[in-house]
Amino acid sequence: MSSQVPFPPQTRPDLRVADQQPTPTRYEALGYRAKRLLLGPPLRTAQLVHERISKRIALAVFSSDPISSTAYATEEMLLVLVLAGAAGTAMALPLAGGIALLLLILVVSYRQVIRAYPRGGGAYMVARDNLGPLAAKICGAALLIDYVLTVAVSVSAGTAALASAVEPIGNFRVELSVAFIVLLMWGNLRGIREAGKIFAIPTYLYIFSLGGVLLYGFWKVAFGHLGPITYDRASSVGLVGPEGGVVAAVTLFLLLHAFSAGTTALTGVEAIADGVPAFRKPEARNAQRTLLVMAMIMAFLFLSITFLAHQFDVRPYADGNPTLVAQIARHILGPGIGEAIFVFVQIATLAILVLAANTAFNGFPVLAYFAADDALLPRQLRKRGHRLVYSNGILVLSGAAIFLVIAFQADVHRLIPLYAIGVVTSFTLAQAGMTRLHLRQREEGWRQGLLINGLGALVTFIVLCVIVITKFVAGAWMVVVAVPLIVLVFSRTRGAYAAELAELRVEASQRLAPPKPRHEVLVLLEDLDRAAIGALQYARQLNPLHITAVHVALDPDHARRLSELWARINLPVPLEVVDCPDRNLLGCAHQTVAELVRGDTEVTVLVPKRNFAKFWHRVLHDRSSAGLFKVLGNIDGVNVVIVPFRLGRRPILRSVPPESYRGDGQPAESFPTAPRP
Repeated sequence: MSSQVPFPPQTRPDLRVADQQPTPTRYEALGYRAKRLLLGPPLRTAQLVHERISKRIALAVFSSDPISSTAYATEEMLLVLVLAGAAGTAMALPLAGGIALLLLILVVSYRQVIRAYPRGGGAYMVARDNLGPLAAKICGAALLIDYVLTVAVSVSAGTAALASAVEPIGNFRVELSVAFIVLLMWGNLRGIREAGKIFAIPTYLYIFSLGGVLLYGFWKVAFGHLGPITYDRASSVGLVGPEGGVVAAVTLFLLLHAFSAGTTALTGVEAIADGVPAFRKPEARNAQRTLLVMAMIMAFLFLSITFLAHQFDVRPYADGNPTLVAQIARHILGPGIGEAIFVFVQIATLAILVLAANTAFNGFPVLAYFAADDALLPRQLRKRGHRLVYSNGILVLSGAAIFLVIAFQADVHRLIPLYAIGVVTSFTLAQAGMTRLHLRQREEGWRQGLLINGLGALVTFIVLCVIVITKFVAGAWMVVVAVPLIVLVFSRTRGAYAAELAELRVEASQRLAPPKPRHEVLVLLEDLDRAAIGALQYARQLNPLHITAVHVALDPDHARRLSELWARINLPVPLEVVDCPDRNLLGCAHQTVAELVRGDTEVTVLVPKRNFAKFWHRVLHDRSSAGLFKVLGNIDGVNVVIVPFRLGRRPILRSVPPESYRGDGQPAESFPTAPRP
């Protein structure tokens, strides 16, 4: 290699000219412009405090899942109890009372969690701080699974409710469910306050419409205006009953199985504790009050539906169409104007069931943020997006839920066995963690808290065991297998980040080493064109010991013509042509550069890259520069720099008529040559 011959010196530009230049326009990629169109203008980080929501909106945002689960929890319980005939269905109300008592325990416990962890995180943070990293990983994995199932079950149940009113829709349940998930994703990507405004009205419509129907049913029952539902021969087709006509015994296992099915009413209770920072100040107090109101609404709807189902002797259908709630509402409202009100109630039920997934859309991204902050998940999940929400978490949740809906054909009864395991696991770990917290801190009133949380941990652990045993064969085994796999992913992710941090950590004694005595710059060239000249000019700015232009000869004829042109123009930089008989560009370039690496030499490789203003121009060229950057960047002591040449933004030196091109696409006598394809 020869020593550098400098280019002719250039005069220093007048700095005052820069002041007269127009302010450059801010770059906006195509994806960014699409986000502005679909989601609205971006929100500044300082606006985050204004995105907090009131208690009324928070009830719709965080409580739509547990409130909506009352629409199918009783039905899931009766699907088990009807196997034992009238004796079994008579146990529905006592079992519902037990579930309501468990709800009370959970609400009292989570009020303590909110007070102890006002930053949010709920069960995950409690488990992490009090039970250790393994418990936190199990809790996080269980909750993430539960949130995905919440979306899948909610939208599937919503389309089932709509199919109860409009039967032809039943043939498009999968497509409708996927469309609803995409709609929810769009609404939540617009921001939590925007989502709250969109979803608040359907939530309250469901509460008041179904609540009004149930109260009307109580009035009719009290005055003897309404008796049990009678099923004729046609309507009896598809009803669930004793298998083979043999009534099963009311055993402890059957009762526990029905109880575990009814605990689906408790899903989503933890969401408020996860999302405390989303509330307006005082955050903790507002979250506690919202949690209490949510529990009261849940208990009223769940117990009322179960009571009336027993009074009317309602039996569920195997395919879930019509739903149990639809049968009760139609029986109470009757024909005539009641039919119109029934359709309205079903639409409200559809809306709340679909929007129940909104609870998961708020809980999953927040939980994923905390897990990513602990290096258990990719750190991209920590970033706030265009509208100050955790957009990546929303996208991951949507994709996973769509996969489940398609895989299970939007069948609620097939999805339910997978449900509730995750949330009850988090209940158990949260109660156990709070018990440990009370024992360690012994704050004022700790004995009362210890009693509540200790009892809650014991009860929820028993419920968890019952759910796993009774639903294992029906599909719960998938969750039992998935949780350890996700925990393994958490551990591997954390290990990868730990290893990366160990290599990147800077010690206090760290000092900059003296520069190496030699600095070689290689400019990889395909042609002698303006992009190549720009790279050579930049090489001069680096002021190295030597500059060498390197051409990897994939085409010997082209390499020969390039050498002749180089010699004729007499550039002050030597050209080295590397023979590459097997046409392996990356391999030959790697070998050539690696030969220059020595302990006293710093090597910089410049790769000219053409940037095209139009998309269709890009597809006419390969991505060899990206491959070179990747391969050469793995060589120790080598620094690779992409030198862009922006086509379409510079004046053309002179046009080249088509007839002057040779067969290989190159001008016959021109400098610079036209870009090779």
